[in-house]
Amino acid sequence: MNTLAVVLNEPGQLHVREVDLSGPGAGDVMVDVEWSGVSTGTERLLYTGKMPPFPGMGYPLVPGYECVGRVVDAGEESGRSVGERVFVPGARCFNDVQCLFGGAASRVVSPGDRVVPVDERLGDSATLLALAATAHHAIHAEGARSPDLIVGHGVLGRLLARLATIRGGKAPTVWERDPDRAAGAAGYRVIHPDDDKRTNYRAIYDASGDSDLLDALIERLSPRGEVTLAGFYERPLSFAFPPAFMREARIRVAAEWKPEDLEKVNGLVSSGRLSLGDLITHRQTAADAPDAYQTAFSDPSCLKMVLDWREVS
Repeated sequence: MNTLAVVLNEPGQLHVREVDLSGPGAGDVMVDVEWSGVSTGTERLLYTGKMPPFPGMGYPLVPGYECVGRVVDAGEESGRSVGERVFVPGARCFNDVQCLFGGAASRVVSPGDRVVPVDERLGDSATLLALAATAHHAIHAEGARSPDLIVGHGVLGRLLARLATIRGGKAPTVWERDPDRAAGAAGYRVIHPDDDKRTNYRAIYDASGDSDLLDALIERLSPRGEVTLAGFYERPLSFAFPPAFMREARIRVAAEWKPEDLEKVNGLVSSGRLSLGDLITHRQTAADAPDAYQTAFSDPSCLKMVLDWREVS
């Protein structure tokens, strides 16, 4: 059984072609994908060949972990029903390519307990649930402080700000250097870092993925303040010890989201407390994936690119 998928044959070489799809077992579902998101973090690193060593790494590969579609086959032990619209956080269902992360395809097979039913009204915005779960995991980790500064007003930065606002307390400040990305704040302010003189932030969340930013952030901390690394970094991070020592700074890494984070944000979105609106800026048919990926990685106006698989066969 074959399906069409985005395949990175090697860094910089991306095509849409047929791949061999594994059949579903009793605990699996088969999903006809409607939309998949393009990650400007992990997928950019895969595309450029700069991804650090990662389990399952290798080419050719099918990327993607943000896909939404309809269940067309449900095993008797899957716990799901045919016709449900579900979010699929990637898949490992192809026999002739690596599945890292395996979601950018017209059809996928996944264990039923990995997919999550989503509100029909969300449409392609449901592809954003993985990023929302990433932001939720960062903010709600045990002992985590709510951010009073967020660095970067991309999709992850906006979701961090929205979740922090929902959590209550004083709204965070967000740094953004690109004036085109400064718009779109809801209940918080976005400023250029050069216009911010504050040096007593208790909790800074970096959503920029900039490996060279750590020293500048440490200098903005209050004593015993904390920097949370919420992005994905292609190069080793380092920092000057004396400023960190003087502040007794803490540095925390936000790990990958867990199923409970996805469940929580799905509930927040379904209840209307968390909005995923105004985050998808670009959409293209999956047949034009090579151009779509180029736009996602090179156009600063592109917050989020979504591929539409509904007309691809």
